[in-house]
Amino acid sequence: MSIHAHLRVVFIAALTGLTIGFQPAAHAQNDGQPQLTLPRVTLSAGMHRIDAQVAATPVQRQIGLMHRREMPLHEGMLFVFEQPATQCFWMRNTLIPLTAAFVADDGRIVNLADMQPLSEASHCSTEPVRYVLEMNQGWFAKRRIGAGFRLAGPPFAAR
Repeated sequence: MSIHAHLRVVFIAALTGLTIGFQPAAHAQNDGQPQLTLPRVTLSAGMHRIDAQVAATPVQRQIGLMHRREMPLHEGMLFVFEQPATQCFWMRNTLIPLTAAFVADDGRIVNLADMQPLSEASHCSTEPVRYVLEMNQGWFAKRRIGAGFRLAGPPFAAR
């Protein structure tokens, strides 16, 4: 195993270890409160820095950015799945417009989807991915970042 592959495994293991037993997230869906205390990772999109909360467990991924009334400009949420698959997202109980970037293991953006608040319309990746990065709607477009662009950061370092 290369050093990059080893670091990636350690990164995922650390995130999973940090998030197991995270009780507030389990209650956030029931009481309408956003989950604000997830672990964070710094990503970059060229010269742009992204401070992303990491949703790595099924409960954290299910709640995602629900119930948020706003999100700072350079923040987002990175959804981490165990295996690459076609990932589909919707906006139930999500109050802010978002863009989902469906991201391959190597950091390549496969496709983007603009999603409207409170919609149950499904938005899916066009190929199997392990990561989905949600940002405020327009963040990627304003920076002319689209399909094929590569994100950088610890989750993608092994690729």
